Amino acid sequence: MAKSERRAFGLNTREAWWDDPLSDSEDEGPDRLRWPIMGVAFLLPFLIPVTKSLAARPEVDAGVVLTGVLVYAYALCYLLFPMVFRRPRAVKLGFGIGMNVLGLAVVGAASANPFILLYGTAVMVFLTPAAWAVIVDVATLLAGALVLVAEGKFLDDYGDLITVGSVTLAMFFMANLVRAVRRLEQANKEIATLAVANERQRVARDLHDLLGHSLTTITVKAGLARRVLESAGDIPRAVEEIREVEGLTRSALSDVRATVSEYREVSLSAELVGARAALRAAEIDADLPHAVDNVRPEFQNPFGYVLREAVTNVLRHSGAKQVKVRLGDNWLEVEDDGRAAEVVPGNGLRGLSERLDAAGGTLRASARPGGGWLVRAEIPLPEPRAAAPAVRAEPAGGLA
Repeated sequence: MAKSERRAFGLNTREAWWDDPLSDSEDEGPDRLRWPIMGVAFLLPFLIPVTKSLAARPEVDAGVVLTGVLVYAYALCYLLFPMVFRRPRAVKLGFGIGMNVLGLAVVGAASANPFILLYGTAVMVFLTPAAWAVIVDVATLLAGALVLVAEGKFLDDYGDLITVGSVTLAMFFMANLVRAVRRLEQANKEIATLAVANERQRVARDLHDLLGHSLTTITVKAGLARRVLESAGDIPRAVEEIREVEGLTRSALSDVRATVSEYREVSLSAELVGARAALRAAEIDADLPHAVDNVRPEFQNPFGYVLREAVTNVLRHSGAKQVKVRLGDNWLEVEDDGRAAEVVPGNGLRGLSERLDAAGGTLRASARPGGGWLVRAEIPLPEPRAAAPAVRAEPAGGLA
């Protein structure tokens, strides 16, 4: 995957550490119905001993009340943190910092085990981008160590502080794995959407190229048969033209089926034959090559599409009396002497441009100075490979 694509999906980039590329509205968090039950189960090992410790005090004073408020406010934050997932990032960051501060206050005021800091550090890694989680949680662990030193309990409880750090680190990797999975799911959805759009565009482009030319040729030949019957009454010739119309219709139906199944291939030589017949039916003088041997084989397919669309435009719009087609090893030119007008790229020219872009080529359509249009398609030739160094053969038996 290219660097720009990794940046677009937020994979392995510095920006993803500071700013999660997924929108906040897509960050659902834990299930809001089941989480309170799970949260209470997680909190009981913390609330039961702290509540017993507060209840065992001989009298209720301001310190006990303040400690109880801090403890249950901390627990309430843990229960409610899923409600913050859909909030702006600044709110998430403020909530996580506030909860860690409450945890430190509980450790200091209630002389609680530092293991309770895990609730705040875990919330932080799931709420905020990775860089903010690292900064805040490391600061919380350092502040917890200072609280233990101030209370003289560091040597007794530092193991619990290390456990908090280890579990938080594991949750940090788990949270980033969840984010990566979410980003990959979003990327897969975008890829699927692009694949559908590209397939629709391919079918639309192929059907335009196919039906535009076939229906135009059928219209011209049907008109010719009508004129033959009206003017000369030449029934055999009219029947011949109608038979060709029938053949074109069957061929177009077959091409439509092949286009839908993506098995259709365009032959430049076949397009020359079809162009000659269509221009003759339209009574346009056609100066066309008799062979395509001078065109590189890999360029004949895109040039076949160019020839088909250019001839269709001549039949439809130009009113030309003469059409000239020239071929080279990597270029094709179609010019006519019809009405010169401003070139307005339609679906046909856009489709041809896309086909040539895929082959690394260019398409240019312009009005000729003397009237008419000139369409030129060109694909750069591949760079020649460096010749292998010559190896001088020695006669058998070694040096003379």
